[in-house]
Amino acid sequence: MIVRFNNAMFKKDMKNIIDYSVGFLNGIQGGKKAFLGVLGMKTVELMKEYIDSNARVNPEMLHHVYEWNRTGSPDSRLYDIDYVSSNLGLSFKSTFKQSTSIKNGSRVPFYDKAKIMEKGIPVTIVPKKAQALSFEINGEQIFTKQPVNVSDPGGQEVRGGFEKVFDSFFTRYFTQAFLRTSGIAQYLKNPVAYKKNMSAGKKSGKIKGYQTGYRWIANAGVGR
Repeated sequence: MIVRFNNAMFKKDMKNIIDYSVGFLNGIQGGKKAFLGVLGMKTVELMKEYIDSNARVNPEMLHHVYEWNRTGSPDSRLYDIDYVSSNLGLSFKSTFKQSTSIKNGSRVPFYDKAKIMEKGIPVTIVPKKAQALSFEINGEQIFTKQPVNVSDPGGQEVRGGFEKVFDSFFTRYFTQAFLRTSGIAQYLKNPVAYKKNMSAGKKSGKIKGYQTGYRWIANAGVGR
């Protein structure tokens, strides 16, 4: 019995397999930006829905980040959320918008309403054109010519409310529910594309590996 072993072909196959593997890893790195872009947009969308939902359940804590009497309404948000993708991953940042609605009893919008109430920044109210201030406390109409100091606009329940919900999205909902139910976590644990394209990679080497890795990571986004 004679066994013939083609050493040259074996070396070629092994080299192509190694090149395919390297190309696969490079492709993942190349497609990472596309994946993070899709993940970032979907995450921002879900975050806003999550905050709106919490606001409708607990308006006392989050009414300040919406126009007056519109708590939890998507078209009345006084906040915005943006993301930045980099080699380190995704980062998210929130900003507050100016209110344009006027509360009952007032004549002008509350300047920096969301920011001031969220941070508990003290404000001083003084009459501009009128000779006295007029406001209501416990159903009683009050008039005064003196400046009115408000040490904690919105109160203790409002202060830091937006930040708490923002943080809870990532510490609870995002890691415990979204990544799991969306299928992303399981998808990233099991790179089946690598194995499925091994035969082609043994022939084509690094080019096939890069294409496979890029497509695999790019398709890991929500809605693939």
